[in-house]
Amino acid sequence: DLGAPLEVKLMSGTLSAVDERALLSGANLAAIGDGSPGNWEIFQFADAKLVDRDTYWLTKRLRGHLGSVGLMPQVWPEGSSFVLLNGLPEQINLSRNLRRVAQTYRIDPTRRSVADQSYVQRIDAFDGNGLRPYMPVHLQSRTNTDGALEVTWVRRTRVDGDDWETAEVPLGEETESYIVRILKQGGLLREVTVPQPIWIYPLSEQAADGLSGEYAIEVSQVSAIYGPGPFAVLSATA
Repeated sequence: DLGAPLEVKLMSGTLSAVDERALLSGANLAAIGDGSPGNWEIFQFADAKLVDRDTYWLTKRLRGHLGSVGLMPQVWPEGSSFVLLNGLPEQINLSRNLRRVAQTYRIDPTRRSVADQSYVQRIDAFDGNGLRPYMPVHLQSRTNTDGALEVTWVRRTRVDGDDWETAEVPLGEETESYIVRILKQGGLLREVTVPQPIWIYPLSEQAADGLSGEYAIEVSQVSAIYGPGPFAVLSATA
């Protein structure tokens, strides 16, 4: 993201710029979000310019890390929370039966007793977003000679996806499954589940659904544990 600067005001600490090699090696990793348990984007920044007291402009950003691309807005609103991370985020030890179950957490940056007044207490329920499938990419469609619509995409993985030597990244799920939706003006025309990254929409079914004008194609990968992940969206015209 080479767009306008992201302005952040720090409560403590300082920020500094890094070169491209350091950036691509994981430097300046940060989180930005609304403070809720699930609405956070993980990103990096190369340049940090001090423009006022404790205030920086962050530019040359790598956005949507660790699957958060499916949640990030084009622009985070003023008042969003910014946190500089001191390493890769780690999942808390949360068993699957405690997903979406409200629990009490006591949080403190020190090693004092949990009864110390410096601790902050809050009650949260977590969806278990570390299990959430990543949003598919390269979603595209084309019309075949028989009028059928061929929709294809490329899946991603949340498990061991950094090896560039393999022909395909690991699935990371029990089975491969996707939800495909056709929507028009906010209404659902058709929804199907397919086991591979391709779906054929025959001309006869398009006619039965009344497909015409502008519409949207949405695709989500499904986890047997988590359910559907974020939907990739493609605008099209019949």
